[in-house]
Amino acid sequence: MTSPIQTLAEQLPKAELHMHLEGSLEPELMFALARRNNVTLPYQDEAELRQAYQFANLQEFLDLYYAGMSVLLTEQDFYDLTWAYLEHCKRDNVTHTEVFFDPQAHVERNIPFEVQFNGIYRALCDGQNKLGISFRLILSFLRHLSEESAFETLELALPYLERIDGVGLDSSEKGHPPEKFERIFRRCRELGLRVTAHAGEEGPPEYVWQAIDGLQIDRIDHGNRALEDADLTAMIAERGLTLTVCPLSNYRLCVVDDMKKHPLLRMLDKGLHVTVNSDDPAYFGGYVNDNFRAIIDNLPITAEQVYRLARNSFEGSWLDDDAKRNALGEVDAVWQRFQSQTAGT
Repeated sequence: MTSPIQTLAEQLPKAELHMHLEGSLEPELMFALARRNNVTLPYQDEAELRQAYQFANLQEFLDLYYAGMSVLLTEQDFYDLTWAYLEHCKRDNVTHTEVFFDPQAHVERNIPFEVQFNGIYRALCDGQNKLGISFRLILSFLRHLSEESAFETLELALPYLERIDGVGLDSSEKGHPPEKFERIFRRCRELGLRVTAHAGEEGPPEYVWQAIDGLQIDRIDHGNRALEDADLTAMIAERGLTLTVCPLSNYRLCVVDDMKKHPLLRMLDKGLHVTVNSDDPAYFGGYVNDNFRAIIDNLPITAEQVYRLARNSFEGSWLDDDAKRNALGEVDAVWQRFQSQTAGT
């Protein structure tokens, strides 16, 4: 039976701020695209592929993540990938999404930038027009590659920058500190792009400091290990920086060994601007509502904290002020209705 708090989480409008499009490639779609493109996968069927989704760390996941991309070859493939994700958003009442894509991973497979971009962007526009889901698009640099490669990718993206809202930094964190990318992030800021970066997932608190001070990020993707540094935690709270936390991802990648030990409530208690996101939902066990369900089932979270998480998602988004105000009004309306329905029960 669905609890009242879970019903609230499902009914609240939400924004998703941390989701890799390539990480939403479900096994069924992967095999469908493989058949369409005559690509041979090293798995007999979807069930065998899902059995491979047991990861001891981030790198083990990334190895499978990049292998799965082999089926993405045409503009229609990227459209279908993006549209499938947007259908999940619609079911989960995600009314705004800010999605990452990894152009370097495709360019090195000889998939032109314009093929990736056109498919993704066309689907996002259709999602806005047909499903009512607004969006921002984030080009993510792969940190295991060189800064030179990032600059080459930015050059490819220049004709499309009016339709790209920001840049991110993802992939293998250990051994690839944010300071490695200070020059490319400075250039992106000069071009008027918003900036975010993965930091403090597997990497130490120092990586979060570097992302804030060196890259001058607008928000922090993950940020779990910032809690190990009291001064860093206090500074993040004081600046009101948004953390795009991904509970199921943290569990499946062994960042936390038990969902009951997830630090999300500690983050909220310390005044951090936390949001709930799915990261790579096809690989980690679910989309936004699944992540809410996981924290509701495993943590002593209150209805008011769930409401706060939904508000945080829009407050931390890159929506303009009017759109943000409208979205927050819709969140507040659901919360007020919930309070009225549960009063005295």
